[in-house]
Amino acid sequence: MNIGDKLINFKLQATNGEWFSNFAFADKYALCIIFTCNSCEVSRAYWDRIIKLFDQYEEDNMAVVAINSNDATQSPEDSLDEMKKLITRLQHENFVYLQDADQSVAKQMGATKNPEVFLFNSKRELVYKGIIDDNWENDTQVMMAYLEDAIEYCLDGIDIDYPELPPVGCDIIWKK
Repeated sequence: MNIGDKLINFKLQATNGEWFSNFAFADKYALCIIFTCNSCEVSRAYWDRIIKLFDQYEEDNMAVVAINSNDATQSPEDSLDEMKKLITRLQHENFVYLQDADQSVAKQMGATKNPEVFLFNSKRELVYKGIIDDNWENDTQVMMAYLEDAIEYCLDGIDIDYPELPPVGCDIIWKK
């Protein structure tokens, strides 16, 4: 996807058993989709920050959603059961963590890494994609909170200074 492209249609199962489509978030001012997983060290390092973003922007009527597109056959740690266990460990059952079992959403959106962010405005146009921040290894040493800045700009209706930054993480594990 390129900046300005519209959000694709999708319907994926969440860890709570419900099915969510892109229309489930139609009432939100913004939608942040983060491709992530259970198995990647970089993704694991970001989980607490992702949950913090969810909590921080929920009252601003913004949705933060995670999608796992890794092939669970090659990476059993990324199965729906393991995704459910992660959400339970994080003690955040309200967080929407979706499984892209056929990998169609990742392919259509052009996601390649875990984690990789796609931020959409109220018109569901892509306004930011890429990295969460500049230090995956240590959240106390983050100097540039790229995603948080992009969210603030998006919610205020302002153009984002750096709308596209290359993601850092593990490659999505594609089906053979």
